Amino acid sequence: MENDEVRGLVAHKHNPARGLIEEFMVAANGTMVAELGKAGVPMIQRVVRTPRDWAGMMLAAAAVGETLPEVPDARALAQFLTKQKAVDPLHFPDLSLTVVKLMGPGEYVLLEPGDTPTGHFALAVIDYTHATAPNRRYVDIINQRLIKAVFHNRPSPYSPSELNERAIWLTDREKASKKVKRFMRKSVAAMLLADSIGKTFDALVTGAAEKGTYVRLLEPPAEGRVTKGEKGLFVGQKVRVRLLATDPYNGFIDFECISREKRV
Repeated sequence: MENDEVRGLVAHKHNPARGLIEEFMVAANGTMVAELGKAGVPMIQRVVRTPRDWAGMMLAAAAVGETLPEVPDARALAQFLTKQKAVDPLHFPDLSLTVVKLMGPGEYVLLEPGDTPTGHFALAVIDYTHATAPNRRYVDIINQRLIKAVFHNRPSPYSPSELNERAIWLTDREKASKKVKRFMRKSVAAMLLADSIGKTFDALVTGAAEKGTYVRLLEPPAEGRVTKGEKGLFVGQKVRVRLLATDPYNGFIDFECISREKRV
């Protein structure tokens, strides 16, 4: 922003420092689950179930000349992404975005002692939760209260039923917050592109369903709906689009698909 006007839209770039922090966070969250499990304490676990669209991930892999197994396999997916990040770092953010869209949302669930954990497919780990950021997530506060009680040999501050209610509520609130975040990003992007009506852009299809087909521009990284020429598009497909209209107050950006890569 500059003088109350949007001057640009830039996506965060991954670097070694960010990667190191992420690894420490995953390790810390796994340790939290292990300690609470050892103490026999019910907890809230963070899970990502089997991918919503594994077939779409297979197509995304095929588009770059790779093969994923027909049965969802977290290790195979991780190896594929690691390889692509090394051989084609320029386009890896687009591939990563495609995989995230196809993976489906995470959720919070109650895990009682003796239960089989669902696991976090995207991270390829079984025991995982959120406990490292109490400054921005309420579930982290709950889990830290649980571990504090364990350290002081006190009863759990929450019953299993209370944790289950909070897990459902937290999942719902996360969905709501992401909806607000998406709207704000689209509104800002619509302001940025307001003077670019008629221009064409390279883009990646990020959503294709009955409710609508969506693309994300490669530069700037703005997302909008394809309202013309959307028939037959699939997630992960590279396309060329023309900007038709923007509406910052409603967060709308409309595109026309003018060319597309062929399905492999």
